[in-house]
Amino acid sequence: MNRLSKDLLRGLWNENPTFRLLIGLCPTLGVTTSAFYGLGMALATAFVLICSSALISMLKKVIPEKVRIPAYIIIIATFVTIISFLLQAYLPDLYTALGVFIPLIVVNCIILGRAEAYASKMPVLLSIFDAFAMGLGFTWALTLLGSIRELLGTGKVFGVQILPDGFTPWAIMSSPPGAFLTLGFLLALVNLISDKVAKSISASRPKPTD
Repeated sequence: MNRLSKDLLRGLWNENPTFRLLIGLCPTLGVTTSAFYGLGMALATAFVLICSSALISMLKKVIPEKVRIPAYIIIIATFVTIISFLLQAYLPDLYTALGVFIPLIVVNCIILGRAEAYASKMPVLLSIFDAFAMGLGFTWALTLLGSIRELLGTGKVFGVQILPDGFTPWAIMSSPPGAFLTLGFLLALVNLISDKVAKSISASRPKPTD
């Protein structure tokens, strides 16, 4: 498996920000009342992550060591401002729904963590791909969480009726406890799958001979 494949797998599964590293949980729990809100929040975060990682990687040799964290935050805040203006202009309803979670992207651990751990040390193209993989992992996680909560809370996904009209919505899924419950069940499922895959790989390896 080449490096790019490993980076992609790391972002999607092995080091998935939501299900494996458990970072960036504030927007994960706060905005996933619907699939659309979850997808919108995740794509906004991914945009900031990719753009900031690229710029930080370009400037890594000229940013003084003593002020690197403040410099990273300024760069991240710049792209957060850009995505905020774009949402206000083209998707005002989504911007209003996401509310304070848009400016809070500045302090999202995913973005600053990748800047410090990867973009500040690696070439530009690799940093962009790493950010893309982590952003993609964050996107499918929030979209899945939002889809489940919306389905059980309203019977719909992306506003499309899925469950029959006789379905009684689970009110808890539209409230904060529903976010914690859904995330907990998904974490258990991801851990179960990971354990089974690890055992399968271990069993398929040839045993050393005496």
